[in-house]
Amino acid sequence: MQRKTIPSILIFFSLLVSCSPKYVKHISEYKFESKTGAPDYSKLDYWAASPYKKSLSDSLPEPLRPGFMKDSSVDVFFLHPTTFVDKHETRWNADINNDSLNAKTDYSTILYQASAFNECRIFAPRYRQAHIRAYFTKDTAEALAAFDLAYQDLKTAFQYYLEHYNNGRPIIIASHSQGSTHAQRLLKEFFDGKSLKNKLVAAYIIGMYIPENEFNDLSPCTDSLQTKCFVGWRSFKYDYEPTFVKAEKIKCRTINPLTWTAGITYAPRALNLGAVVTNFDRIAPHAADAQIHGNVLWLHRPRFPGSWFYKARNYHVGDINLFYMNIRENVHARIAAYKKGCS
Repeated sequence: MQRKTIPSILIFFSLLVSCSPKYVKHISEYKFESKTGAPDYSKLDYWAASPYKKSLSDSLPEPLRPGFMKDSSVDVFFLHPTTFVDKHETRWNADINNDSLNAKTDYSTILYQASAFNECRIFAPRYRQAHIRAYFTKDTAEALAAFDLAYQDLKTAFQYYLEHYNNGRPIIIASHSQGSTHAQRLLKEFFDGKSLKNKLVAAYIIGMYIPENEFNDLSPCTDSLQTKCFVGWRSFKYDYEPTFVKAEKIKCRTINPLTWTAGITYAPRALNLGAVVTNFDRIAPHAADAQIHGNVLWLHRPRFPGSWFYKARNYHVGDINLFYMNIRENVHARIAAYKKGCS
């Protein structure tokens, strides 16, 4: 299996969840009782986030709470990254009824990533995600089967969403890491060259390699206001280019989230509106700079409380968090541009 982006979970992930309540306090509200092993999307328990129930995606950092207003006219379909990382696990796909894993997902990616999009209605399906080793194994057949099963769940969820919840609303596709592996496939199947593209505000497919020839007529966004397009990036420490990136034969579509362009001009920290990292209630201003280098986004060492613990050169786990406020602002701007274009 070709090695793509390494979802570095270790210290940074521990920092993300260290301030969160114990998993059981949240998960005890749900009943995961799938007898077939497949998620049943007619039941809200199989949605990590939905506007029809309270979820951690509804959370707001304390400085954003005064005057917050939700736009219920636009939907976000969020595909979460890999949280199935136990090195002792032998299964290729997660058990959809796994209370602890579902809670881990909620208190990490749903809280710290999906919430960046919560100006809109968020739908985030639980799915039988592939184990992290599927990205690194030499057993290609098993890995591809694991990814295919995960995607089939997400496809089913998206079809259910379209049939029961969308009601003609504009759509934002948002994803990270393994979620972006599946988001690219979802976009090709439902949006690329299809009429549904007209409902696409934008796709934020973050943290994965996006070959320049991935789509037929779905193009990367060229500025902060373009719609019916996609953005994506992978974050690494300045001057670091991992071996698997050097081995990539095709140019990757990369957008700088501080400028929302593909230009290689350096974007200073002053353009960073704020990160949400170790303490969800605090916004860390000017946390990271950014510059596109080849197929990746280079950052000097981020600045936020506790960042001196983080020694890795792969900033993948912070792809969304480090640009949290810029993403929020851009989602708002693209929605306004989309609505203006439809008026």
